[in-house]
Amino acid sequence: MNPNSEIIIMLCCHLLPDTECKPFTPSEWSKLADTLMQAKLEPKVLPDLSDSEFLDLKIGKEEMQRIRQLLRRGANLAFELEKYSSMGIYVVTRADTAYPKMLKHRLGRSCPPLFYYAGDLSLSGIGTIGFVGSRGADENDRRFTEKITYTVNKLGYSVVSGGAKGIDTIAGEASLKNGCAYVAYLADSMVKRIRNNSTIKAVQNGKALLMSAVSPDTGFTTATAMMRNRYIYAQSQAAVVVHSDYKKGGTWAGAVDCLKHEICPEFCWDNKDYRGNRELIGLGAVPITEDWNGDITALPNKKEEPVQLSLFD
Repeated sequence: MNPNSEIIIMLCCHLLPDTECKPFTPSEWSKLADTLMQAKLEPKVLPDLSDSEFLDLKIGKEEMQRIRQLLRRGANLAFELEKYSSMGIYVVTRADTAYPKMLKHRLGRSCPPLFYYAGDLSLSGIGTIGFVGSRGADENDRRFTEKITYTVNKLGYSVVSGGAKGIDTIAGEASLKNGCAYVAYLADSMVKRIRNNSTIKAVQNGKALLMSAVSPDTGFTTATAMMRNRYIYAQSQAAVVVHSDYKKGGTWAGAVDCLKHEICPEFCWDNKDYRGNRELIGLGAVPITEDWNGDITALPNKKEEPVQLSLFD
């Protein structure tokens, strides 16, 4: 692990419960990273800075003490990280070249400082189509999802989803069955997921990658699920909405957010019985049917300007 990554982990990792000194949030880390960049410094210098050097960086005494207290967690964090690595769960930070480049490119400073992951991290760099939809998928949803998954798999795309029950899992399992890969951005409980026999087999075969911005034992929260949705769209060459409720639920909120910020091209099942789908199409999602040929250029994506970030940012 490179020295900058070690500092990011000590400042931003939530593996150790500490109510007195909270780890940095993504926005707090980005602000600190900006400060260091402007001074032409890297995170690895933080342990050696004097009081006066912190003040020269316009870092106040309270934040300076917070940084120093968090940096003292190194030994305990190393123990925790070793525990998770024995389960096959590792950490990648924004200071690592292996950090998902699509997320850096599209989300810039809103990227999390670190991800926990299990599986082949290089899968974050392959071409993927996102699949999102209801947890309570019915048989029609299943048939449509499996058909469209087969279509995009034949074109060389793998699947990225949130790993939840319903559409997410149906698409992921179909992609694996078709001999393609599956990337899942989880909102909770990576430890439980990695114990699943089919998941273990896919990970061992180099066909599955699990990613999470929250600690591996963390339970579900709506906030983390919403951020997870952004990662799915940012990872996708295009995304397919199979079934969305209208103005409620994570699928709706994530799909609207993708359209609003033009994160990636968005396609939506033209199912007249699903009001949420109809409304998303009205907002700009491209309607598709089971006969869709997988052409993701039907809706030109916005011209993306490369996000210039240093490795530790």
